[in-house]
Amino acid sequence: QVQLVESGGGLVQAGDSLRLSCAASGRTFSSYAMGWFRQAPGKEREFVARISRNGGRAYYADSVKGRFTISRDNAKNTVYLQMNSLKPEDTAVYYCAADYGSGSYYYARSYGDWGQGTQVTVSS
Repeated sequence: QVQLVESGGGLVQAGDSLRLSCAASGRTFSSYAMGWFRQAPGKEREFVARISRNGGRAYYADSVKGRFTISRDNAKNTVYLQMNSLKPEDTAVYYCAADYGSGSYYYARSYGDWGQGTQVTVSS
């Protein structure tokens, strides 16, 4: 089992940037991939980005491609989500999750452990 704690959320204006962090503990961090999801009020949790175990491969939702960057530091047991050019539609609670390889990275059900989430609010 892995414990995940997100941080870095906040209230920003459209066009601003934020960097989210997710600190992991428990299982060896470099042994699993990591993902970011988000959930807006009244909507389902949706995939944002995913990074491989060694950080060599990343995948993004079309809605964030070119604006968001996922990265990881295995020495610090931390995954990041750099969010640039934020839009009001990016407003959501953002979650990091551990991907143990049980299914498609695109679906939340494929992830085994989740953080508690951090709120990101983008004003227009």
